Order: sequence, then C-alpha cells, then structure tokens
Amino acid sequence: METSMECCASVPRPGAPGPLPAPAAEPPVHDQVALKGGKFLMGDAFDEGYTGDGERPVHTVRVAPFGIDVTTVTVAMFRAFAEESGYVTVAEREGSSAVFHLAVAAGRADVVRSDPAVPWWLEVRGADWRHPHGPLSTAEPDHPVVHVAWDDAVAYCAWAERRLPTEAEWEYAARGGLEGRRFAWGDELLPGGRWPCNIWQGRFPYENTGGDGHLATAPVRSYPPNGFGLYEVAGNVWEWCSDRFAPDYYAHSPAADPRGPESGDRRVMRGGSYLCHRSYCHRYRVAARSGNIPGSSSGNCGFRTVSRHPGER
Repeated sequence: METSMECCASVPRPGAPGPLPAPAAEPPVHDQVALKGGKFLMGDAFDEGYTGDGERPVHTVRVAPFGIDVTTVTVAMFRAFAEESGYVTVAEREGSSAVFHLAVAAGRADVVRSDPAVPWWLEVRGADWRHPHGPLSTAEPDHPVVHVAWDDAVAYCAWAERRLPTEAEWEYAARGGLEGRRFAWGDELLPGGRWPCNIWQGRFPYENTGGDGHLATAPVRSYPPNGFGLYEVAGNVWEWCSDRFAPDYYAHSPAADPRGPESGDRRVMRGGSYLCHRSYCHRYRVAARSGNIPGSSSGNCGFRTVSRHPGER
C-alpha cells in the first residue's frame, strides 16, 4: 500500500517560512464561480479509500457560500506574483525539488539523489516552478504551477487577497452537485470511452502509454468542467487545502464549515495528479485525500484559491 510520500514526494525543507508578501497593488482577477454552499455528504461512499487516509465515515457537512477558482493557479498567474512581490519559493531557496523520473530534463550531475523506497522520484537541482522538469525545461504559461509548497501557496494567497480552500469547500466544489458519486463526473472512469482527466495510463512507474495525451501536466481547461464549471478537479496536479491532515478527523469533525484539526505536521492535498493510477494511487476519486508537510514541493502539486469571507484575513 502506498503512502502519501509516494503520491507527492515528501522532501523536508529546513527553516521556517519567510514573511508573507504585501498584498498586490491591484489584486489580480481570478476567474471563479460563486457557490451558494449548503449540505452535502462528505467522504468515500464506496469504501475504496486507503485506511491511513481517513476517508470515512461518510458524514453530512454544511458549507457557507464561497467563490472558488475555476482552474488551478497557472504559471502565468504565479509569475505575476513572483515578479511584483519578489517572492522566492521553497524550491528556489533550497536549489532543488522532486521530479518524476520519466520527466526529468537535466544533466546527470543535477540529479541530486533518489529514495530507494520511491525510486520514481528524483531530487533534481534547478527544478522549480520556472523549470518544472529540471534546468533544461521551461514552464508553459497555461499549465498549472508546480513545485509550490503549502507555504508558497499561502504566500500567493496573501498577495492576491485570496485564501486556500478548506477541505470541505474543496470536496463540495469538486463534486459539482453530484452527491455520492465516485468521480467528479459520475461513477464510470471512462464515460463514452474518453479520458475525463489527466492520470497515468500504462504500467506505473515504468511506462505511460499517453492515452490522454500527456506525460506530465496538461494545460488548464484541457478536460470538461464538472457540474459547477470547475476544471481538472481530478488528476493533473494535487491541490493544497488549508486544513491540517489527520486520518481520524472525519470521526469527530464539526458539521458546519469544518476547518481541520487544531494540530498536526501535515496539510491536506486533494484531487490526485497525472501520476495517479488504480494500481498505485486511486486518489483521483472525488472523496480521496492525502497529506504532506507544508515545506514539501514536487512536480505534481499545485493549488487553487477561494475568496475570503467578509472581514477575513
């Protein structure tokens, strides 16, 4: 059984995060949808999740109205933030980040190390949001930004006068009005025989047949939106949420606007990524959850943002 580390490389980064940047002179416009909120059933109705992820029990949750981005934050959006604020990401400060082995674009000397437990992840010198596969690659502006740690996502939100979604908000939005379904689009993985999301095809981690046309990230809006108009809520990149992660949280979480446990060293990630496959990481299901340390960065993790509530900082 795989661990969270296997889904999104867990590379500890020393030191505390730097100060949050000042808000943008003119907060950027985020293409978003306004959701009225309400009750929904949160959790894995099919009992298909991994025990250590804590996707059960299924429980009723109520979320207040909120606005959420229709796509993850793109490279172009993050570039505007970095250029105006001067922010330097965790991966840039440390000089390396985790890249999937088949996607590496770097000389041999820039492959710093691998972990025998997860040999498909390589620590690559010069891999960061500008160079997603290593120093010999260049990020495409319409792709989701990657190699952003939770700390980096929070810094972007402070600048953009946004925030990360709570885990409950994320699942409510990702379900798109379909209650109790396995995926964001229904219960069948290939409706009409077409790939509805960017996940792994082939024999993981050695061969990707490219059935969906992508080895790594796809441009945002590459796949049909869900019922609320949100794109790529399954596959493509993992998405950071604001909550701390605990496998037992659902057993005692509040019914109204849960915000995660009070303590814990990991933060929630949702949605799965282009590396997910049923044989290895079945976490592109809409109830699937995982967690990682806030200073971890990798080539398959990004984020989307939501509007702040009135008076919220």
